[in-house]
Amino acid sequence: MTTNTTSRPLAGRVAVVTGASSGIGEASAEQLASLGARVVVLARRADRLADLVSRIEKDGGSAVAIAADVTDAVAVQRAAARVEAEFGGADLLLNNAGIMLPAPVEELATDQWKQQIDLNITGLMNAIGAFTPQLVKAAAELGVADLINTSSIAAQNIFPNFAVYSATKAYVTHLSRHLRAELGAKNVRVSALEPGIVGTELQSHVTDQGARDWLAGSKDTMEWLTAQDVAKTVGFIASLPPRVNLQQVTIMPTGQAA
Repeated sequence: MTTNTTSRPLAGRVAVVTGASSGIGEASAEQLASLGARVVVLARRADRLADLVSRIEKDGGSAVAIAADVTDAVAVQRAAARVEAEFGGADLLLNNAGIMLPAPVEELATDQWKQQIDLNITGLMNAIGAFTPQLVKAAAELGVADLINTSSIAAQNIFPNFAVYSATKAYVTHLSRHLRAELGAKNVRVSALEPGIVGTELQSHVTDQGARDWLAGSKDTMEWLTAQDVAKTVGFIASLPPRVNLQQVTIMPTGQAA
């Protein structure tokens, strides 16, 4: 029994991961499942989610896919209702869905501004609104629940041409601090995870040539983090004793100065 608890510290827990069809979300879903959690993977791309569930189950884990766009509040509420009905509710939410579209503000790429605000902020709030009642309920019953929000080092540092993206991530970090003040006394741990550059499909979405060149140059001068590096950090945060809350975690490539 002791060995099982050590190797599968999240056994019995129900984790919802948004943005689970690629990158940090995908890797985190696999990591949380390997630690014993039943994982609900949520994203738009049903085919990618089906492949992820198959891999998790092949490795002995438990996962369920729900195809939904987090910018659609009704769809997220329906997903939360399904989690409540089928599993009794979630006790861990990894808010990971997001997009990065840097460009000089003078280019007036207003459609890209909106995309980032809609997904990185509104999508985040939709998930928080839908699942926080479940987290509070679970914490009252189990003594702990986790709300982990994926922010970015861009929330703290200055990167030219990343103004809108950085502002959305500053929102995530500051919101997390406030939510911790509200929910900590109810045994819901709130953490903001702030990675430096991570090699995911985020970079492939960038359309601005200057930003693409900057990213390519940074890859030549340092080894980027992998999604698995961040996923292990997510698993570590969730596996800590209930009395421990890492409220803000910065994880950087060794070669990234800022």
